[in-house]
Amino acid sequence: MAGLRIVALEGDQTGQELLEQALRVLDPALLGVELEIVRFDLSLENRRATRNGVCGEAAAAMLECGLGLKAATITPESADDVGSPNRLLREAIAGNVIVRTGRLIPGVAPLAGIHHPISVCRMAVGDAYGAEQWREGSGDGELAHRTETIRRGDCRAVAEYSFRAAERIRGKVYGGPKWTVSPVYEGMLKEEMDAAAERHPEVGYQPVLIDATLAGLVSGAAGEPLVIPCLNRDGDLLSDLVLPLFGSIAGAESVLLALGDDLTPRVAMAEAPHGTAPALEGKDIANPMAMILAAAATLHFAGDASASAEETDPEADRAAEAASRAIYEAVLETVAGGTRTPDLGGHAGTTEFTDTVITAVARRLEISSAP
Repeated sequence: MAGLRIVALEGDQTGQELLEQALRVLDPALLGVELEIVRFDLSLENRRATRNGVCGEAAAAMLECGLGLKAATITPESADDVGSPNRLLREAIAGNVIVRTGRLIPGVAPLAGIHHPISVCRMAVGDAYGAEQWREGSGDGELAHRTETIRRGDCRAVAEYSFRAAERIRGKVYGGPKWTVSPVYEGMLKEEMDAAAERHPEVGYQPVLIDATLAGLVSGAAGEPLVIPCLNRDGDLLSDLVLPLFGSIAGAESVLLALGDDLTPRVAMAEAPHGTAPALEGKDIANPMAMILAAAATLHFAGDASASAEETDPEADRAAEAASRAIYEAVLETVAGGTRTPDLGGHAGTTEFTDTVITAVARRLEISSAP
């Protein structure tokens, strides 16, 4: 694909090792897709050395090309340190939606009754994160205050993307905030969900309060593919519930989206939802599955990125989507075939798993291109 670039955001410890495995899969010769990988070192050491300047440079590159693939990074605890690179990147690209999808992993037992994919579509900004906080008084009468804010535009982005995602996976939009208790604040998201439902009458819609949503997920409500729109903190908590329902967080990628005025993605940054796993560093046993799925996600959004850059090439977009689909299917085929890392009960190493995925990708693309 002429002009397709992916910004690789390098990280720390096992995060960096798994990024390298994912980049092996994004081989133009393997995929039949013309692409360029542009690297930025977001390791803790370099963020400190550049005083986070590298984060701004990486964000600018993503705004230009529309695609990013990020390794797990260390966020230091001290408030005087460089802070969270994810927050800096999110703010710099105006990311407003985070999507995490739990799906069945072959050979890994999910919670009983969970069979269909569940996507958590979360507001990426505002709400409890970044809220102004203060205390006043003392003793038992001391008060703690927090002022939270959400924007209607971000509520609309979450709602609209949820319905578009549900339409794509032939599922329904399910769940929602606690709009009965908080009709002004949380009700804003519910209003935008209702408006999106009117725009997408063909998509199933079952609004449910967030507490009932949680109960429903563990009691068999997921009888079809679901997309759950959430406020920022609700979505953070819900993601940590949904992914383990499928037996492991290894089978999920996390995608930060910056939606344009037409509410289609103009920037997509994908990553694995897990951390840097320092105990596994250098042992070639960490599971690269989620990072490889994140690589597939970047290719899935290539068409949106090229459209935003006004460089649309339908044939190239189809090639990128075909490569994305081949990677997703190859990863699941690899696990189903018994090649699994120790966290999934297998004996394969990190490199062996990736080698098997690459072989499966090549076979799938060869079959799909046969006359």
